[in-house]
Amino acid sequence: MLDLLEMHKYFILKHLKEGDVAVDFTMGNGHDTEFLSKTVGESGHVYAFDIQEQAIASTSKHLKEVGCPENYTLIHDSHHKVKDYVKEKIKAGMFNLGWLPGGDKSIYTLRETTLPAIKAALELLDKDGIINIAIYPGHEEGDLEGKMVAEYLASLKRYLYSCTKIQIINSPTSPYFFVVESHE
Repeated sequence: MLDLLEMHKYFILKHLKEGDVAVDFTMGNGHDTEFLSKTVGESGHVYAFDIQEQAIASTSKHLKEVGCPENYTLIHDSHHKVKDYVKEKIKAGMFNLGWLPGGDKSIYTLRETTLPAIKAALELLDKDGIINIAIYPGHEEGDLEGKMVAEYLASLKRYLYSCTKIQIINSPTSPYFFVVESHE
């Protein structure tokens, strides 16, 4: 069976390399931040966003425990404010929408901040860059968020971006994701 998280990494690694800049738009417990940090190495940089102090603390602890280089900035703010913090072009961005694993399930990403965050990510995206967006349709907001993201991505000019949806079609409430690649 396909491991969607491993597929996320597979696609990211086609674009992201040592020395690049990446953004984890939904830091959670820091696993995507770790992956990005180790991929860009000491000469690169990762910005990671979350609105929950619990996520910042968990990620900080995790990154130290796994020996990540100190090439990251953890930001306690909403992902839609990315351009307030990130001033350079990025090669990769990861969105893992929904709620913090092991956290309060009443706190989750919302359409009104997710769409502006995706638009900002695309404005920051460098040539031959990538944005991965994981959707969790097993709850109402996640389902609506996924439909909104699909509609927006379908409207993008195909000569600027290639937008792909990866989904297990016989399991409609399983997570799925979008891959958005910028053209050279």
